[in-house]
Amino acid sequence: MTQTKKVLVLGASTNQDRVSFEAVLRLHRSGYDVIPVGIRDGEIEGIPVLTGEPDIEGIDTITLYVNPQRQQAFIPYILRLRPRRIIFNPGTENPDLMRIAQEAGIETEAACTLVMLSLKQF
Repeated sequence: MTQTKKVLVLGASTNQDRVSFEAVLRLHRSGYDVIPVGIRDGEIEGIPVLTGEPDIEGIDTITLYVNPQRQQAFIPYILRLRPRRIIFNPGTENPDLMRIAQEAGIETEAACTLVMLSLKQF
């Protein structure tokens, strides 16, 4: 039995106009175990949006929707989660975090989660 990959959406928003909202929906509808983490709690189509720095085991991918300045505070959290990869969506590209992640053995990719899903390359 294959285990569903866990994807943490960092910067998730309950605002339907936000790309992170759409990413949570599309990841969930594509069969991923999606964990939205944002600054405000709430839910996206029944999926609770977590706040703070929840400890979650077995994260495969973190997809970022937090700008580079705000990412700084999340670096220790991201490293503690030990994901296999981090996707830097448009506007979140951060050479410093990419280097830190790669040095920790984490793959990094500057790409758009929505495009990757639509091309079945996620």
